Amino acid sequence: MPAKPHLNLVFIGHVDHGKSTTVGRILFDTGSIDPHELENLKKLAEQLGKATFEFAFVMDQVKEERERGLTIDVAHKRFDTQKYYFTIIDAPGHRDFVKNMITGTSQADAAVIVVGAAEGVQTQTKEHVFLSRTLGVPQIIVAINKMDATKPPYAEARFSEIKDEMTKLLKGIGYAADKIPFIPISAYKGDNVVKASSNLGWYKGKSLVATFDDLTVPPKPTDKPLRLPVQDVYSITGAGTVPVGRIETGLLKAGMKVHFMPADKIGEVKSIEMHHEQITQAEPGDNVGFNVRGVEKKDIRRGDVAGPVDNPPTVAKSFTAQIIVLNHPSVITVGYTPVFHAHTAQVACTFEEIQKSLDPKTGATKQEKPDFIKTGDAAIVKIRPTKPMVIESFKAFPQMGRFAIRDMGQTVAAGQVIDVEKR
Repeated sequence: MPAKPHLNLVFIGHVDHGKSTTVGRILFDTGSIDPHELENLKKLAEQLGKATFEFAFVMDQVKEERERGLTIDVAHKRFDTQKYYFTIIDAPGHRDFVKNMITGTSQADAAVIVVGAAEGVQTQTKEHVFLSRTLGVPQIIVAINKMDATKPPYAEARFSEIKDEMTKLLKGIGYAADKIPFIPISAYKGDNVVKASSNLGWYKGKSLVATFDDLTVPPKPTDKPLRLPVQDVYSITGAGTVPVGRIETGLLKAGMKVHFMPADKIGEVKSIEMHHEQITQAEPGDNVGFNVRGVEKKDIRRGDVAGPVDNPPTVAKSFTAQIIVLNHPSVITVGYTPVFHAHTAQVACTFEEIQKSLDPKTGATKQEKPDFIKTGDAAIVKIRPTKPMVIESFKAFPQMGRFAIRDMGQTVAAGQVIDVEKR
């Protein structure tokens, strides 16, 4: 049987709107968790005085989280529909969402935004939507949860009200809102998550999980030039220099010449290996080791990127980017030099200009040339790496054009590259 196509699905939304419960319910109703496990979690939930949290506990497996009823860490779980197999990324809050979006393995193919029907659209809902946009999540589904808790229960009017507000919000930041499914659910009661529900008789669409099969698998960017960020370099007796990494775009073929940047070294690919097997060609998403002639181990390192000689990776003298400040203890001013994490590179970069601040809920210009930006602000900035660094514009290479900014052991901001000034 051929393997089903795979999609990464991230669940986001305001704290307490039922993300974890929704995920727990999906896993339970699709048979991806054992009923015994759920029974034990239910008992545990009751003991801890959190009687309705058992589904959330499926994802929140850390003791401290269970006692506080909050999601702290990110959990990854697999479930299948008829068409796809999914990895669920249950992203508790801003920083984890960003970290997981940027580490590469979980660049989400789609996001489910969970909005509590009782609470409605909150600040964090708006920021998460803007963040999805900034980080380039292509497909969105809106689940309006806790429909059992509206007055009266399962009220169509309340659903329509939130749908209108969300539509306006999504349109405002550039999503095609008319293409986005809005689905009323009660994750706790199980209404319309996997199976249709008579409680929502007025709703004629598909259940939440049924809409997952309408998502599309992003095409593999095989038509773009090769971009292969190096994760490690080995020197193997008899085989020579062997860089290892994951192909983001384009094709790597045995016999081709590759140009490593910013190392500025050219070598010839003698052979490619994946899962301990020799292959003649590798494509986006493949983790490979490749034996390269004409380059020594000391010449290249993690953070370098391999590309074709006729279109080598771009080394930035400076670049402009749109960022969102997630968590900074004070303010960011010109001259600030934190570490930028992009693909496998980690390079200290200086804020050279804060061109304008943006409203993080709409993306509209707030202020031209502000003196500083702080937590919660979005901005267009000009950045200068302190040493040669490969980065591409998000438009040309989405996979190579997003980054996280880390400082003091945390993710302080995230963004995408608008434009690169080449060295």
